[in-house]
Amino acid sequence: MSTGREIRLVEEDDGWWSAIDEAAGVASQGETRREALADLDEAVAVTEDARTDDTPAPEPDAPWFDDE
Repeated sequence: MSTGREIRLVEEDDGWWSAIDEAAGVASQGETRREALADLDEAVAVTEDARTDDTPAPEPDAPWFDDE
């Protein structure tokens, strides 16, 4: 069953694999192609859940966000 997603797989210089779903704006990596794709599926699902969640984003809690 096809989801119609276009995914790019890249073998990096260090031997790891990157999986990129540009339409979703999500990327992942793994030691194997299968791992990179599985991690990408999980990352896309989490991202889609976060994008549909009505909960407001938390305020940044890091010193580099200070407006001073």
